[in-house]
Amino acid sequence: MKFKGVIFDLDGTLVNSLEDIADAMNSVLQNLNYPTHSYETYQYFIGSGLRNLVSKSLPETNNDEKHIDSCYQLMIEEYSNNCTRKTKAYDGIIELLDQLISNNIKLSVFSNKSDELTKKITADLFPGYFDNIVGLSVEALKKPNPSEAIEISKRQGFKTEEIIFVGDSGIDMQTAANANMLAVGVLWGYRPEEELIATGAKYVISNPLDLMKVLQPDNAAILTQ
Repeated sequence: MKFKGVIFDLDGTLVNSLEDIADAMNSVLQNLNYPTHSYETYQYFIGSGLRNLVSKSLPETNNDEKHIDSCYQLMIEEYSNNCTRKTKAYDGIIELLDQLISNNIKLSVFSNKSDELTKKITADLFPGYFDNIVGLSVEALKKPNPSEAIEISKRQGFKTEEIIFVGDSGIDMQTAANANMLAVGVLWGYRPEEELIATGAKYVISNPLDLMKVLQPDNAAILTQ
C-alpha cells in the first residue's frame, strides 16, 4: 500500500462543531449588543483559526486589533466551557478510523483551532485513535503553512508523499499541496466542491468510507483532475 499515514483536519472533517462555535461567538456578540450571525454564515467564517473568526464576526465599525483580542478571549472562555456540547463526529467517521487502523495506517490531526482545544475535542471524541494531534500554537504556523504537517511526517518516519491530507476547505487543500501530500476534499463539511477542486483537491469524497478507495487506486474514488 502506497500510503502509510492520514492527516485529518478537525472542524468540518472529523467533527461537526459549527453550532458550538457559532453559539459561543453569538453569546459574545449578544453581550456586547452586536448583531449575531446564522449557522450558515459561520460556515464561511470557520477555517482560518478562531481569532480570524472573531474578526469576521465583529461589526466593521468595531474591528480594531485591541477589540478583536478582547473579544477573542471572551469567545475562547465561552467556547472552552461548551466545545463538546453539540459537537459530534460525522456519520461514518469512527468506522473509517477503525478501517484505517486495521490497515496499519497511522492517523493524525492538524487543525487551525487552538492546540489546547484541538487536543481536548479530539481526546474527548476519539480517544486512542490519533498518534499526533496538532492545533494552532504559533500564528505563523497556521495552515496553509505546511510546516506542522511536514513535522508530523518526520515524527512518523514517513515521506510526505506517503501521507494523505483530508480536509473540507481550500486552506486544507493548499496545505496538502504545500506539504507534497495527497489532497482529499470532503463534501460533508463547510465548503463547496468548487472550492476544493479550485484549490488542488486530487480526490473529492462524499462519504467517509470512500477514503478507503483512495488507498486502493484500482477502486479510486472521484478523481477531480
